[in-house]
Amino acid sequence: MDEMKLKAYAKINLGLDVLCRREDGYHEVRMIMQTLKMYDRIILRKTKEPGIELKSNLFYVPENESNLACRAAKLLLDEFQPEGGIFIDLQKFIPVAAGMAGGSSDAAAVLYGVNRMFQMGLSKRQLMERAVKIGADVPYCIMRGTVLAEGIGEKLTPLPPMPSCKVLVAKPPISVSTKFVYENLNLDEIRKHPEIDVLLGGIKEGNLHKVASHMGNVLETVTIPNYPVIAKIREEMMRLGALNAMMSGSGPTVFGLFEDEDAAQQAYCSMREGDLAKQVYLTGIYNRK
Repeated sequence: MDEMKLKAYAKINLGLDVLCRREDGYHEVRMIMQTLKMYDRIILRKTKEPGIELKSNLFYVPENESNLACRAAKLLLDEFQPEGGIFIDLQKFIPVAAGMAGGSSDAAAVLYGVNRMFQMGLSKRQLMERAVKIGADVPYCIMRGTVLAEGIGEKLTPLPPMPSCKVLVAKPPISVSTKFVYENLNLDEIRKHPEIDVLLGGIKEGNLHKVASHMGNVLETVTIPNYPVIAKIREEMMRLGALNAMMSGSGPTVFGLFEDEDAAQQAYCSMREGDLAKQVYLTGIYNRK
């Protein structure tokens, strides 16, 4: 196999709670992650010459080891030392620096692809064990679907599929640093935490309204005061008929859940015509097969 085409899927957080800051500087989290039917396209090609080359359709995406996709390829090539190298053609469609794990998902897809192309023989579990060295979200992006994430995000428990619905995604023309958000998170001042257990119950019951009504993200306490446009997008989605709307990850992307497909389509058109968001997408829930 000298060439492989892959899809790297985006994620949202249906619930995101931060429990404490650890001594090593990381934060203990409890999150419910959900994959969307939005994806970057990746083509991997073997090369006769050793090394890693990456090209992207976006000029501002790094094409060196600061890109997680390159780091993922290097991790496996350094460990197994196969003959030749790899060329990565990365076509980005997931918004960048948006709280949707685009970079982590690219890395997960490359790990999967390099393992297959060079016949390294690693199981999904073995790939996930290596993936956490690249980033906390990368093991989840290998697993995909509806998942409870704990620890720093690497302790994963698969859940029943999220009820089907339409998801409106809107990113304002700003980027948010995850490091900035976590460094400015004051857990002592947070009075209301997401009810993750109730949210889990809604998923297990297949109750979309229960899921939507109990979504929550403690990182909004940092991001929204610094970027009020996030709250404006959330309010607009609710006005347009979303069951609920929330920031994903550390932001600034906002997503809204819609039960009615026509209402979702109208909301999509309205958000596209407005000036709050630069990137607007209408997609659906992706569940493991």
